[in-house]
Amino acid sequence: MVNLNKLILSASGWRKVFAVSGNENDADSKIGEENTALAMLAAETFTDYIREQTGKEHICLVCGIDTRPTGPEIADAMIRVLLAKHVAVKYVGVNAAPEIMAFSRSFDGFIYISASHNPIGHNGIKFGLHDGGVVCAEENAKLVKTFKERCAAPDAEQRIRSLAAECSADDLEWVYNETPAAKKEGLAAYRSFIESVIAGSENRSVISDFFSLLKSCTHAYNIGVVCDMNGSARTLSIDRELFKSCGINFYTIHDKPGEIAHGIIPEPENLVWCAKEMERLQKEGHTDAVLGYMPDCDGDRGNIVYWDEKNKRAAILKAQEVFSLSVLSELAFFSWRNRTTADYKPAVVVNCPTSMRIEDIAAAFKARVFRAEVGEANVVNLARQKRAEGYTVRILGEGSNGGNITHPEAVRDPINTIFALIKLLVLHNNDNFPGLYKIWCKNSGTPYSAAEHITLTQVIKTLPVYVTTGVSEQRALLHIKTQDHALLKRRFQNEFIKEWNVKQVNLQKKYGIYSYKAVATNGTVETMDITDYGISGRGGLKIIFYDKDNRPAAFIWMRGSGTEPVFRIMCDVKGSYPDREADLLKWETQMLENADAGE
Repeated sequence: MVNLNKLILSASGWRKVFAVSGNENDADSKIGEENTALAMLAAETFTDYIREQTGKEHICLVCGIDTRPTGPEIADAMIRVLLAKHVAVKYVGVNAAPEIMAFSRSFDGFIYISASHNPIGHNGIKFGLHDGGVVCAEENAKLVKTFKERCAAPDAEQRIRSLAAECSADDLEWVYNETPAAKKEGLAAYRSFIESVIAGSENRSVISDFFSLLKSCTHAYNIGVVCDMNGSARTLSIDRELFKSCGINFYTIHDKPGEIAHGIIPEPENLVWCAKEMERLQKEGHTDAVLGYMPDCDGDRGNIVYWDEKNKRAAILKAQEVFSLSVLSELAFFSWRNRTTADYKPAVVVNCPTSMRIEDIAAAFKARVFRAEVGEANVVNLARQKRAEGYTVRILGEGSNGGNITHPEAVRDPINTIFALIKLLVLHNNDNFPGLYKIWCKNSGTPYSAAEHITLTQVIKTLPVYVTTGVSEQRALLHIKTQDHALLKRRFQNEFIKEWNVKQVNLQKKYGIYSYKAVATNGTVETMDITDYGISGRGGLKIIFYDKDNRPAAFIWMRGSGTEPVFRIMCDVKGSYPDREADLLKWETQMLENADAGE
């Protein structure tokens, strides 16, 4: 029997502290015997799953790691089992998540070893298919069931070690010797793929024309990008070469693999290093340094720093603003690209706690907004469903953490985020192109200023105004004792209805709130106006508040994390009302604490 204690088996990744000490901040590379057995059993489970899914005996899987210290030992354990089961392995070593997922489209699937933004002692495993996306929640549940059964067997550890011992030493040596070539092959595949994503076309002629236009515009704009790599997998990816090929100056700090200089999660507390570097560059005369980003360890997420020319300082964009600007840019880009397409049905797919600002932006482009439960796999799979229904879903993602996914990519990618902003800033004043910012202003009824250089400060001022709780704020994280979240939410429902009946008149006078609807999100399904809050289970629960004209004015939201032992809450308020957001979040917290206490 192999102990599964503290292993989170989410569709977003199977994660735990793999450092042998159990300390989440331990930078030791050793994972210990039990964790080695877990990795081996996971490899065996996924191999059998892929063979069943593909109907193929001879399969080839891509395997890669981020720059966490425990990555090599986990990878070695898994590769030994893969080879013992006669799987062809392409081991690419340190690889950014979008890079390995683009490369895997040519093979049967991938295994990616990473814990994303979690502290350095954590690690995890993501499983994906040949479409470049991670397995969906439903398929992950099948994997988890088989994995648990194998771990529960009395001889589990002995059996899996015996299987791993069957790995040929020559085969293992060959896989490692081929790693540099596999890495090079993967980089080329990623570069080609990301260019098609940015240009919005698979036609190489269209892609070439687009990048020629972009390069001429960036040359006129003189734009530069600052990146705090923080020792992430992006240190060995395409970033530098791609930006330079587009005429964009590229500045980096902490750009050695594994040089993790500070916290991994790309939230404001860790973006300060990028901001400081931007200010240093500006002070030294590098006035082109106007955009910056910091990726997380696996390089699939990166939030943004920009130069605020009005206040002469580097400013950190909030996650919801990053996503909003990306959506604005890509909707404008595709509205122009599809301006003569009669059956163009634009849509955006987001997670449940994404700010309602997205609905306001989407409305300017006559685009629908569809919402899924938190989790990248949920958003990706809902987007697939909507495309099958005839919608063009160019951009999707989890606005609550700033990560956008640009189709046909099936994972967040900071390169797409940065290029969405670059397109918004530089594609204007061209005889053959009206400009994305100009399109946005026209569609949203915003006065357009035909400045020579559009700035992000200028664009941000035109965004619909909302106040939204940040995902990494301490007040957004609760530690709930109740393990049954359906029970917790039913208790919350009782508490909420009791409070609503008492405070309804005050809510109208103070906040302009006249009515509400409860909404559940489970996987790819959003259920409006529910009467039993418990049906949301471990999914998302949202209370949308409406004004006297029945227009959404605010919402509160809650969900237990699938990858961390915390219960997340947040509030979103239309308008510039920070006190209102603080009050509603505090109210939600009090009701949840009462519900958790069983009151």
